[in-house]
Formats: sequence, C-alpha cells, structure tokens
Amino acid sequence: MPRVTVTVRDSGGRTATTTADYTVAPPVLGGYYLSGNGDPTADMAGGNFRSLTQYRSFADGYLFPGWNKPWLLTLGRNGVAINMVLELKHYGAANTGPQTFTVDGVSYTVPAPAMTIQQRPGTTWPRAYGYGQVLAGLCDGLFARALSQYRTMGFPVTIQLASELDTDHEFGTTESGVAYDWADSDARAVQAMTYIVNWFKARSLPAGTTFSVGSGGFDRACFRRTHPESLMSRLDFLQWNVYAIDPGHTALGRFRRTKDWAVADLGPVALSRPVIVAEWGVRVAEFPDQAAWIATVPAAIAQLNAERGPRIVRTNYFNSGWGTLSPKASGLAALRAAYATRPYV
Repeated sequence: MPRVTVTVRDSGGRTATTTADYTVAPPVLGGYYLSGNGDPTADMAGGNFRSLTQYRSFADGYLFPGWNKPWLLTLGRNGVAINMVLELKHYGAANTGPQTFTVDGVSYTVPAPAMTIQQRPGTTWPRAYGYGQVLAGLCDGLFARALSQYRTMGFPVTIQLASELDTDHEFGTTESGVAYDWADSDARAVQAMTYIVNWFKARSLPAGTTFSVGSGGFDRACFRRTHPESLMSRLDFLQWNVYAIDPGHTALGRFRRTKDWAVADLGPVALSRPVIVAEWGVRVAEFPDQAAWIATVPAAIAQLNAERGPRIVRTNYFNSGWGTLSPKASGLAALRAAYATRPYV
C-alpha cells in the first residue's frame, strides 16, 4: 500500500514526523442500458461509457450473449463491464410450460414455473420459477444451460440475480397455491439466491466472475432482510437502483438513501462490498430538463464515495421506463459530459 511521510518543523527547530497509508481509487465506471436490451453501441459512441446492464430470464434458451446480440460480445471483449441480470421471472420463452433440453450431453427437464410475483392489485401477475423449485433442484437445468453459454463468451461478467427483489415481493408471492407475505418472500428468496450462487461457484467459472443480488432499494426493512451476512459472504457487490421521480429529489439525496440504510443496518461483510447501481434515471415528467439533473450526478457520487460506507463503483443509466431520455440527444450529451467528469475519470 502506498505511504506518504510528512515532516513539520517549528520556529525553534523542533520536528515531528508522521506517516499515512493511502489508496488511489480507480474511476467510477459510467454505464448505460437501452430499452428492450437494445444495441447501445451507437448511443455509447464518443463517450466514456464503460459499463452496461442487460436483462435475461432463466427461461430463455439464449442467455449469453442473447438472441441476435453479437454486439454484446464486441463490447465485452473491448473492456466494457457487463452487469448481466438473470431472473427467475419467466419471459423470452415461447410458453410457460415445462422445458426439456440437453446441455453438454446431459438431458434436463425443468417444470413449469410455479410462482407468481409482482402481485400488484389490478395487474396481471408475472410467473416465475419458484424459490421452492430452486431449492428442490428442479431448476438446475436452467443454471446449467446458462453456464454452458457463459463459458463461450470470452470475458467475465457480474451475474446479478433478480432485477429488484423488493418489487417482486412488495405485494407478496404465491408458489404452488401457497401465499407468502413480503417478509416470508424475502426469507425464501435469500435461501434460493444462496442456492444459485453456490451452484455456480461449485463449478468452473470464467476467471473474474462476480455476483450480486438485485434491489430497487426503496424499502429499508426489505433491504435489510435480503442482505444478511450469510448471503453477502457469497456475493461480490451490493446493488441498488436509483430514480428521481419527485421534483424535490436531488442526485445526492437519491443515491444516498439506500447507502445510508446499508451503513446503519448491514454487517461488516456487506459494508466491505462495493456498489453497482445497475439502473439510475430521472423522469422527464418531473424534470423536463433531464440534462441539468444528470449534470449534478458526478459531484454526488464523488461526495458519497468520500464518506464512510461502501463505495459506488458503477452507475448505469436506464434509458427506458422512468429514465427514458427525452429528448434523447440532449440526454445522451449530458451523460457524455457527466462521464467525462471526476469521479468517472
């Protein structure tokens, strides 16, 4: 570790010397996501974009790099850090029935997904592979298929399990006809996420593979429940998402919220992990000048990283949903300017 030595001398000729160790933190990686897992290459051109978020369902037969996504290989092999969100939520497959397939000469049959999540009243509840199904080993074929494809990529990724567990569980879950409230769903998810991480780590992974678990970071009790030390000891990053959706929201306040909960509530293992913000954005309805809000982000990240607690190391703008850039050109220009500023350089 580098060390600096300082010696001072007073008017009487007396001296005192002290030393201090220090580290030079690498730049934060500024990143991006384009709606629909679209090809972001054109949007990222000319900017200091060094990180990318992608979403896949374990149900999909084409996780790595994804169907018709050769550009992901190009970006990853050129040093862009890929945060790959792998979800038990079912999408990207032709139907929600059982699947039978062969991976590396081994035949697997995976049953139909048995859980519903995101059970907001008045909406259609998405189906997902159940936490009980995971713990019973019934989803191992899905993990084997993902791993086989991942090994062909030629570079490591961060595997983020789930997009937002708090969003999935906010209104409870139901698996095989049994309903679970928010807290019980969180507890079951922790068991299932631990199983999945352990499953992958028990096998040969590309060197540099890292893991996290997804959180929207909007509920303090849920964040605490889904980040016990037992799970964090298996993970490499903390993760939460950040959105400005109220005129009073500042960049410092929004990025700080979940970090403050982490510092107050989580254990030493969790606090030793750096942070990936897989999604951040500013909603144009409340902030018509999105570019002005984006311009305040570098100073906010620099201040937070100078304070006690886990360091934010990647921030990936979510150009979709709440974060949709409108107009896109000025939003991208603001991102390029932000990512050309300390702490991104």
